[in-house]
Amino acid sequence: MQRREARPRLIQALIDAFSLPDLRRRLLFTVAMLVIFRFIAHVPLPGVDLAALNELFERNQLLGMLDLFSGGAMRNFSVAAMGVYPYIMSSIVMQLLVPVIPALRSLSQEGEGGRRKINQYTHWLTVPLAAFQGYAQLALLRSQGVITSSMALPTFGIILSLTAGTMFLVWIGELITERGIGNGVSLIIFAGIVASLPEMIGRGLVAGGNFSGLAIFIILALATVVLVVIFTEGHRRIPVQYARTAFRSGRMYRQSGSTHIPLRVNTAGMIPLIFALALMAFPGTIASYFMSGPGQDPNFWNSIYMWFSPNAALPLGLLYWVLYFVMVVSFAFFYTMVIFEQMNLARTLQQQGGFIPGVRPGKPTTDYLNRVINHITWGGALFLAFVAIMPFIAREITDVAILTLSSTGILIIVGVALDTMKQIEAQLTMRSYEGFLK
Repeated sequence: MQRREARPRLIQALIDAFSLPDLRRRLLFTVAMLVIFRFIAHVPLPGVDLAALNELFERNQLLGMLDLFSGGAMRNFSVAAMGVYPYIMSSIVMQLLVPVIPALRSLSQEGEGGRRKINQYTHWLTVPLAAFQGYAQLALLRSQGVITSSMALPTFGIILSLTAGTMFLVWIGELITERGIGNGVSLIIFAGIVASLPEMIGRGLVAGGNFSGLAIFIILALATVVLVVIFTEGHRRIPVQYARTAFRSGRMYRQSGSTHIPLRVNTAGMIPLIFALALMAFPGTIASYFMSGPGQDPNFWNSIYMWFSPNAALPLGLLYWVLYFVMVVSFAFFYTMVIFEQMNLARTLQQQGGFIPGVRPGKPTTDYLNRVINHITWGGALFLAFVAIMPFIAREITDVAILTLSSTGILIIVGVALDTMKQIEAQLTMRSYEGFLK
């Protein structure tokens, strides 16, 4: 496993970017769009009992995951309460459907036009997913006494507002991608998570008392960030040789060159964490509809809720984290295989006249690449699973319950930061090269 060395001049890259007028406009546009997103996240919807809503978020882990993607907007039940989560789920569904449906598979092979068509289908799918998720959230809040009104017109208005808020955020994200710097949708999620960090740290400081545990917690958080950077940048280089024939002045020349294919150790990214967390939270969410309330005798659904609660005391709480670990590893392999099959590297190499030294083109190349990706995915899957259970490890070591070391949040923050800085450096390199040519 190899990885790129850390960039020592990231601050200098930002300074250089601001010194160029076109890059400065892109950066300022990106910041302006993120400020608009944060304003929208504080536009509330009426008829919500905020005290009951905060209590519900303390008990429901699935809502906590959705609140992560909305940047705290869901905890206040604002217009942007769902964030861009429906669009992310729509994108994941389309990625899984492309290798299954022949028409979509043909579109994916038509170049830029096919990708635009698939992106259009993704947007269309986002609308019903957002409406369904908005209705599900509304039904959950009503069952918990957070919202008392059940009239048809207010219900339709709230669902329409939530759906419109999601699509507006997706539009802002695409504007950032087109006219700003970085991936817009990822930056919106990044901004939401970063905006919620001061409040979380403030709650930890106000709680006080356990300063040694708080110090260990910070050390664990920093160590997790370093680990995420290492595995995010880690890859295996597969050497590739190219043999080409060129005709010049009526003569045939043979040309050759060499390069490599970088296969990432963590090809799946944060998607396995999202899948596993959603499935682990689903039984507890269903149980919350039917379990007995405070002061009543617990029933069967109370037991189900405790079995699938990450906050349950040991040894019962250990069941949740063991299942979570296993599911993250399983989803990491599943999603990596889906993505790797769509890439179809063996056919691409053969079409471009490339080959892996010592490996025959065609099926032997496919088998070789599959073996390599299976081996290195073990490292990425175990890394994701370890990061996934880091909140449990941090809580047991530090005994700090007021803070939450969100593995998904750390992966998003580090991944988006690295990707954005690489894009800034690429823009600077391109402009330096153009200036050299001039």
